[in-house]
Amino acid sequence: MKGKDEPMKRHLCVTCMVGIMMAAGFASAAGNDNLTAGDKAIRNLLDTEFPTMRLWPDSPPDEVGEMKPENVELPEKEDGIARMGQVSEPTITVCRPEGVDGPTPAVLVCPGGGYHILAFEHEGTEIVQWLNSLGVTGVLLKYRVPRRNNGYAKHHHALQDAQRAMGLIRQNADKWGVDPDRIGILGFSAGGHLSATLCNNYSERIYKQVDEADEKSCRPNFAVLVYPAYLTEPRDSDNIDKLQHADKMSRDRTPPTFITVCQMDRFMRGATVYLRALTKAKVPAELHIYQEGSHGGGMRSYPFRRWAESCARWMKDRGLAGRSDDRD
Repeated sequence: MKGKDEPMKRHLCVTCMVGIMMAAGFASAAGNDNLTAGDKAIRNLLDTEFPTMRLWPDSPPDEVGEMKPENVELPEKEDGIARMGQVSEPTITVCRPEGVDGPTPAVLVCPGGGYHILAFEHEGTEIVQWLNSLGVTGVLLKYRVPRRNNGYAKHHHALQDAQRAMGLIRQNADKWGVDPDRIGILGFSAGGHLSATLCNNYSERIYKQVDEADEKSCRPNFAVLVYPAYLTEPRDSDNIDKLQHADKMSRDRTPPTFITVCQMDRFMRGATVYLRALTKAKVPAELHIYQEGSHGGGMRSYPFRRWAESCARWMKDRGLAGRSDDRD
């Protein structure tokens, strides 16, 4: 990504995007004074001023009391894991690729972290930059963590944030230069579980309607699940997570899905069980299993990182990346 020396054209594009968000009535965090610690860290890693918006105009729904201040832990080593915790002000950062004319596909990116923290760099900002290289608008979701255990399921607040984010993207598709019929979701580990859960729980919001954005469909048009967690319960069983409503899956209801995992990943069985459910429902899907790699590696470890090449091909074949006629 280009930084301070990027062309004036890029600066004007970003300025225009910020203006669009303000005109749309959203609380823009374009100024550093309005950014949380996590949003500042995201902006620093992206090295550019993509607009950041709060998901909720007022307090997010179903909160359980005052949270500790949002915190960020940056690794000492370059290949370490950057962690974000105590997120109570969820946001999206909208990252449109350079040099692309017309509406682009978009992908809502959900970092992992066990619903405890967000691994927001190697499963967040690095993924947004990769999507931009494919001509895709990446929308980085900073969803609420840790899980609120006051009577709520582990996914509850995160799913509210994901539903809301998808509605906002679709509501503002024209203004943000996004094709509303090519909006996907991509998640890692717990973020993969969140992504699958949204794919199977979009017909009704699990919060009271806030505004017109909540009237838009929050169904993803496609999904990418990278070492998804929690898709079986217990973990080593063939019992699919009840949230996925396997009995209701169908080609019309459930989005096409790309899944990837390592052979020795402790959540590998969940990936295969989910694929079987998709196959039974005749939902187009691919599963890529790599012999070597580790859970939580993102795109950093070889050979597992080659999932990104396969995923790019899968997206291009379906007109979900770059131009629809761009084939490898």
